[in-house]
Amino acid sequence: MTDASTASLKASGNPDSRRVVAVTGGLGGIGAGITIALTRRGFDVVVCDRAIDPDAAAQLTTQTEPNARLSFVAGDLADLGDHPRFVDAVFGAFGRLDCLVNNAGVSVKSRGDLLDVSAESYDLNFGVNTRGAFFLTQAVCRRMLQAPGPFAESARSIVFISSSNAVIAAPERGEYAMSKAAVAMMAKLYAIRLAPHGIAVYEVRPGLIRTPMTGVAQARFDTLLADGFTPINRWGLPEDVGRAVATMAAGDLPFTTGAAIQVDGGMHIHQY
Repeated sequence: MTDASTASLKASGNPDSRRVVAVTGGLGGIGAGITIALTRRGFDVVVCDRAIDPDAAAQLTTQTEPNARLSFVAGDLADLGDHPRFVDAVFGAFGRLDCLVNNAGVSVKSRGDLLDVSAESYDLNFGVNTRGAFFLTQAVCRRMLQAPGPFAESARSIVFISSSNAVIAAPERGEYAMSKAAVAMMAKLYAIRLAPHGIAVYEVRPGLIRTPMTGVAQARFDTLLADGFTPINRWGLPEDVGRAVATMAAGDLPFTTGAAIQVDGGMHIHQY
């Protein structure tokens, strides 16, 4: 990881009244949609990514709520040795953290036969999607439990962004699907561990979302959509995922934890 970049780009009138959330992989794609939605629900956001591109950061800033504060922290989740610095930077950006959104992830470099999956691709997917997310959450939760939150029960939370492939088999990218299935179980385990402390845990399973990651298969899915692929028959947008995450982070589901929310246009529904 590189040193943190935590320059605030916006200032709010009363910072102490705003909750703080960190979004990994928050600079683009689904992460940007989550960041934008969270600012519109009254959060200040620590945007985390492997590298902070100034142009991308400036572009994101133009789309967020004007009174929200943004801070940027660079880091590679696969580098566990640098997690202590990374967590310090995240908590130090605005003095505390009320929610962690584990959004950062990788997919396969190229889709193909399950029998041709390489150890390199397997390790990459599990190293970031599963191992990195697990140990980052562990470090963040240890810090959260050192002090009570200043807001009501369920106002503090952990959100895992998994995938529809956590439950829908995709042999052409099996290592990715397996890593996301592990994330689904991770959310349940952390939900049990954190519930006594008033910290809710959620899993969001995006389906077909239009991002650079899904661009490699756009033609295939355009054809499927033309034939009525999902009940809500369109590409999902990053903001669709963002609005779901913002609902959870805002504490609007106070008697819910360990739940998986499908943001997939109904793709998960079995049909005959």
